[in-house]
Amino acid sequence: MKKIGLFFAFMMFVVTNIYSQSQHEQAVATAVNALHNNVVNPERKALDMLVSDALSYGHSAGKVENKEQFIDFLFNGPFKFTSINTADQTIQVSGKNAVVRHIFIGKATNAGVPTDIRLGNLMVWRKEGGKWKLLARQAFKL
Repeated sequence: MKKIGLFFAFMMFVVTNIYSQSQHEQAVATAVNALHNNVVNPERKALDMLVSDALSYGHSAGKVENKEQFIDFLFNGPFKFTSINTADQTIQVSGKNAVVRHIFIGKATNAGVPTDIRLGNLMVWRKEGGKWKLLARQAFKL
């Protein structure tokens, strides 16, 4: 009888962790989508809430920006996104950290010239103050 009780307790633990993990993954996916929406239609307050103060934002050409530079570039840079989609996204949550990988597919203008973007993307999100915030991002050419 004791083994059956332990088995059920173990199964409850496993089911709870699986459910909890998928809740965290869904929350991270929501944060990724919110970030992409704010890259297309930037709002300072929303970006400030989505991005960690310790941000390291790496572009596929090698340029790395901090939080202030990243947000400033969205408002003042020559590059303007018109759409962002992702493909093959995976999310792996470990405690207060999450690793997101996907193919970044976007349409933009660079100094008014239309351009299509297809890059690999690795993002690290960290739970800060109960909210998922982008800590690091590195894009790479496919």
